[in-house]
Amino acid sequence: MDEVIGRWSVRVQTPIANETETMLHAGMNVAFRDSASEAGYLSKLNEGQRTAVLHGDGAVAGPLLIIAGAGSGKTNTLAHRVAHLIVRGADPRRILLMTFSRRAAAEMSKRVERIAAEVMKERAAALMEGLTWAGTFHSIGARLLRDYALEIGLDPSFTIHDREDSADLMNLVRHELGFSSTESRFPAKGTCLAIYSRVVNAQADLALVLGDAFPWCAGWVDELKRLFNAYVEAKQRHNILDYDDLLLYWSQMAAEPEFAEHLGSRFDHVLVDEYQDTNRLQAAILTAIKPDGRGLTVVGDDAQSIYSFRAAEVRNILDFPSLFPVPADVVTLDRNYRSTDAILNAANAVIAEASERFTKNLWTDRASAEKPAIVTVRDENEQASYVCDQILKERETGILLKQQAVLFRAAHHSGPLEVELTRRNIPFVKFGGLKFLDAAHVKDMLAALRFVQNPRDRIAGFRVMQIMPGIGPSSATQAIDSMEQSLDLEMGLARFSPPGRAAADWPLFVDLFCDLRRGAGWPAEMERARLWYEPHMERKHEDATVRRADLLQLEQIASTYPSRERFLTDLTLDPPSATSDEAGPPHLDEDYLVLSTIHSAKGQEWSKVFVLNAVDGCMPIDLSAGERKELEEERRLLYVAMTRAKDSLHLITPQRFYTSGQAARGDRHVYASRTRFISASMLQHFHVTSWASQIQGEGSAARPRAAIDIKTKMRSMWN
Repeated sequence: MDEVIGRWSVRVQTPIANETETMLHAGMNVAFRDSASEAGYLSKLNEGQRTAVLHGDGAVAGPLLIIAGAGSGKTNTLAHRVAHLIVRGADPRRILLMTFSRRAAAEMSKRVERIAAEVMKERAAALMEGLTWAGTFHSIGARLLRDYALEIGLDPSFTIHDREDSADLMNLVRHELGFSSTESRFPAKGTCLAIYSRVVNAQADLALVLGDAFPWCAGWVDELKRLFNAYVEAKQRHNILDYDDLLLYWSQMAAEPEFAEHLGSRFDHVLVDEYQDTNRLQAAILTAIKPDGRGLTVVGDDAQSIYSFRAAEVRNILDFPSLFPVPADVVTLDRNYRSTDAILNAANAVIAEASERFTKNLWTDRASAEKPAIVTVRDENEQASYVCDQILKERETGILLKQQAVLFRAAHHSGPLEVELTRRNIPFVKFGGLKFLDAAHVKDMLAALRFVQNPRDRIAGFRVMQIMPGIGPSSATQAIDSMEQSLDLEMGLARFSPPGRAAADWPLFVDLFCDLRRGAGWPAEMERARLWYEPHMERKHEDATVRRADLLQLEQIASTYPSRERFLTDLTLDPPSATSDEAGPPHLDEDYLVLSTIHSAKGQEWSKVFVLNAVDGCMPIDLSAGERKELEEERRLLYVAMTRAKDSLHLITPQRFYTSGQAARGDRHVYASRTRFISASMLQHFHVTSWASQIQGEGSAARPRAAIDIKTKMRSMWN
């Protein structure tokens, strides 16, 4: 169906299954009122959750802010609200649900279907097929830009660069402008991209961003403006969008009144999860498409806003109630289903010192006499010994390693602990490390597919051509220029004369490009590209067997997508988290300890939690001990770490830190004090203790009986 807006003809719907279409038309305007079933699914909610779910009772109502404390059932509440809207007759095709991960969106959709099925039985599955607008801000943005590409001057065949490819393009432009050869050191490509991304997402002036987050780059304002202008031109020339463009283009489109009105009319209900993690650009999109706030529901917790390094703006959630002509309704979820009351009392005391927040004190029915522990140890090595002793002790009582976690402010803080865990043969998994798409062989394969999809993508072309021996940057540039200067891309590529070393491989590459461009059929194209690449992979990498397993996995992933375009888009926006390795012997004990940064631990929970380095310099980390807003975020980080614990919490404070950069076994050190976020008045909520690894036991050697007159010996030295 097409809808005419001004001079634009815009697609507003996509065909869906006949069964779903029939169900929607037959029952969309009828509220399903099986009161017994309805009472059943609502009875599982507490009073605050029920108030949030019933807001508007299915109708398009005013704006709603749900302040959901840690462990208060936020996801469950949001899923019930979406399900209730559908039960009350809302068109699922006109519901926009945005989360911060694809996995969260998929899980949310499954929950909604299960809840709706309690009322609507077999009708729920058919209706849920219409809930297609569920995903991240970036994935929704990518869909909308594809839909409206022609209306906003985009080529629909655009490709999306991940962060590394964007940094490579930034570096190429940086070199072309001559900034790589300046006498004083110009910011590196990664820093330049980070500055660009911060300016875009924070919607802030470049000079202010440099002064606030990148003060060492403050002298390059004019040069960076030239660089970013050239970078934007290069992206447009190559038909490329980066992550930030997905939001920026969407925002610019929504800034046009006609488009804003149309986008707002496509969705009756807009629901946003983790609203405290949104940046100014995302908030601007929401206010543009829903200027009066009608139909808008946001869920979040200001006390868990910890992503300012991604330009997340805590003011978005703090200012939301007064943002619209009619003030938003605010519902607070303060009943915690995760932690004991002792842990919550301590966490509440920490966050109560925040300078600005929504007032809430988490409470629970889970009573416990075990207070969170503040454990003082001598240094980081003793800290590691303490953690290992405790987790092994708990394991013997029946608490699995998987039910325990060690959290830390920065990834390098776990170094001594990892050594001790390895020495004691305790298995562990650390969140982080090399991502799947960062592996060289995977990037090579994806570059080949991206270049076929969008031959103007010079970064992809550079990478895939340089896989072949004898092709360097200069030859790759000449080949791409030959394509662009020719009326026919394939002919231009075939006419290029490669260097002598590449003479044998070049025709095979041309054949690959032509076959895939003509459409060998998806996902057969993946196998064709892999077979071309494997000989080069065996030449470049010693562990080619392991890497081939990754490519086969990639091929399997590709088979689940209907087209090359969808595959490349989704893989860029939602990449797998890790690379594979050769399978070892099967483990009889699949239990392992979890190590994680606090940022990665958000949204998780464990029975027993250890927080490393709860001292000034680490928490708050010394780089964030400047402005008040940075210190406030560090306080929220500690709060997030504490509220991950269900039954037991240990904050460990090493007294001594050895300075880095000295010779082995150096003895220069600094003393640390307990984190400033736990004041003396708060200690009533904690069990304060100390621990030493070497304690004289009863089995120690007997004391010597002989007496020695040391003082006489000392005097005699000078006689």
